[in-house]
Amino acid sequence: MRALKIAGAAIAAVIVVIALLLVIGIPSSFLTAQIQDRVERESGYKLTINGGAKVGLWPTLNVTLNDVILQDPKERDSDNRITASRIQADMTLASVWAGKPEISELMVVRPVVTVPLQRERLRETAAPAKPASAGNVSIEHVSVTGGTVVFSNLRDRVENRIETINADITVDADRKIHITGNARSGDGPLKFDIKAAPPAPPLERQNIPAEIKLDAPGLLQGSLSAKAEVRLNGAVVAINGLSGALGDGAFNGWASVDLASKPLVKLDLDFQRLALAKSDNTGSASQPWSNATIDLNGLNYVDVQARISAAQLSIGDAQFAPAAIDATLASGVLKTRVSNLGAYGGTANGDVTIDASTASPAFELRADLAGVRALPLLKGLADFDKLDGKLQTKVSVRSSGNSQRAIMANMSGTTFAVFQDGAIKGLNVAQMIRSLTASTLSGWQENSEQATDLSQLSASFKIDKGQAQTTDLNLVGPLVKMTGVGTIDLNTKQIGFRVEPKLVMTTEGQGRANEPVGLGIPVMIEGPWVAPRIYPEMQGMLDNPEAAYAKLKEMGKGLFGANGAGLNTSNLGAAIGGLLGGGQAGAGAAPGAGQAGQPNNPLGGQLGETIGNLLQQGLSGLGQSQGGTSQGAARPSQGRSIPSPNASPQAPPAETTAPAPADTTAQQDSQPMNDVLRQLFNR
Repeated sequence: MRALKIAGAAIAAVIVVIALLLVIGIPSSFLTAQIQDRVERESGYKLTINGGAKVGLWPTLNVTLNDVILQDPKERDSDNRITASRIQADMTLASVWAGKPEISELMVVRPVVTVPLQRERLRETAAPAKPASAGNVSIEHVSVTGGTVVFSNLRDRVENRIETINADITVDADRKIHITGNARSGDGPLKFDIKAAPPAPPLERQNIPAEIKLDAPGLLQGSLSAKAEVRLNGAVVAINGLSGALGDGAFNGWASVDLASKPLVKLDLDFQRLALAKSDNTGSASQPWSNATIDLNGLNYVDVQARISAAQLSIGDAQFAPAAIDATLASGVLKTRVSNLGAYGGTANGDVTIDASTASPAFELRADLAGVRALPLLKGLADFDKLDGKLQTKVSVRSSGNSQRAIMANMSGTTFAVFQDGAIKGLNVAQMIRSLTASTLSGWQENSEQATDLSQLSASFKIDKGQAQTTDLNLVGPLVKMTGVGTIDLNTKQIGFRVEPKLVMTTEGQGRANEPVGLGIPVMIEGPWVAPRIYPEMQGMLDNPEAAYAKLKEMGKGLFGANGAGLNTSNLGAAIGGLLGGGQAGAGAAPGAGQAGQPNNPLGGQLGETIGNLLQQGLSGLGQSQGGTSQGAARPSQGRSIPSPNASPQAPPAETTAPAPADTTAQQDSQPMNDVLRQLFNR
């Protein structure tokens, strides 16, 4: 009886142990070495199982490997090629017993694939590891959770990742493979769907029909779908009979990828319509250039030979047709050439070179545009809608830097542009010139309903360290002409121009008999290029007051009334005072009032009015001398003083005709003006 009790207790203990083993798995450290040897023998890769292995019997037979590392033993780089937190394979016991394992589910948890980036292609590379042979093992379903692909170069301290990869892979009885999944690259999501129908092994040099669909909003302008015949030839993957669509643009062509050492990509694609996104990080015209780093290191780790053609090419809102682009990328230097690009009724040719092989990338641009309509081109590429006309331009510039500000500050080269038979949109240049006879202008005085017709607008620039200088600015229109010189600071977005404007005083247009009337005073345009300050140059006015008076009177518009009727000796001082920044002409403001109310006043209202009165004296004396007074006669005494704006009526003519000594008159005529000029211009 006692023996029966002992036997019953032993049987119960065995049952408990078996139940525990079914639930928690059988410790199988003895399998680890065999699994490692089998993997290395079949694939050529070394398998390390740091977390041990176990075999479970419930609910099905399963094998679990923890903390797995798979790498090429011949790889000089010590980076781990593939790691996984856990790998679990579910299979039937009968298939294992028969020696033909049928894996119904293979789960890979948190795998990390490390891809070393190389700057140079190796001429002689080691033979690739022998591909894994499936043997008698079949797999029906594979799931990948939380995967990561890391592209890194430790020497260059470069690392890029594709993270949170979740994939579902099914293989049917006809060996058709279907892969679906999603991931994240940077801040952008990825979604992929891949189908392939590989033939019976071996796969080498056999065509594999494949289809792919890819959604990558951060990388591609639209969804990518394609079909092709894929062939494996050692380390080269050939993609023949490639056809598909990118967004709404169909394409066809071929491609190949050499994965030995540094990848070499070759492709030739022809698009019906190719849409490229325009960079949206340029900021507004009023904001400074960005100091954010432009990362071009990725150009060092792949070589490319490509030819892209398109019946229609879109870059942002700009349209080009047709387009042919040849590009090569080798050793971090990208060279792109565009030939006979159709652009808005004209043609464009050019090439761009980007050298990313150094810490500070170098850029070079050459472009030649002829007969291109300017408005849609500039609006589509740069959101600039102020100039229209037929554009011809030649550009040859170079720069370096890893930010927008650095690139603009280091730019050098030459450029020339001419706009013909067009218009300046939103600006009435003639009205602006007339307005200058009354006050200083702040900004471009834009009005969407106005425009300035032009026959030609041209300028050539020499650029050095971000300073673009021109000496031949020329604007010719039916109602206005203008020449000038100046500088554009590309780094700070500032401009400084000195222009000589001329107005046509009739509506006869270009066939007029009379020459345009010049302002007689150079005009300065200074400040931010989005809203500069525009005002007459004081130095030019004081150098030749008689010419300034004559031209202002001849223009006859704005402040002085038609034909200059309002320009006389009684209000010239106030007029010049308003022109120099004081109160508006005719306002009757007290001396100094304009100075307080004009923040952009260059000289102060009272000082400007005083200079105007000085001009009045000189011009009055000039008029009297021309009216019949001999050169040797004494001039009136009222012309030898600086009258106050509120001075009482002048003395009777009988008293003012009294002669004075010639030397005293000369001193009284010149000394006040000399004092003012000395204070203003240190003359």
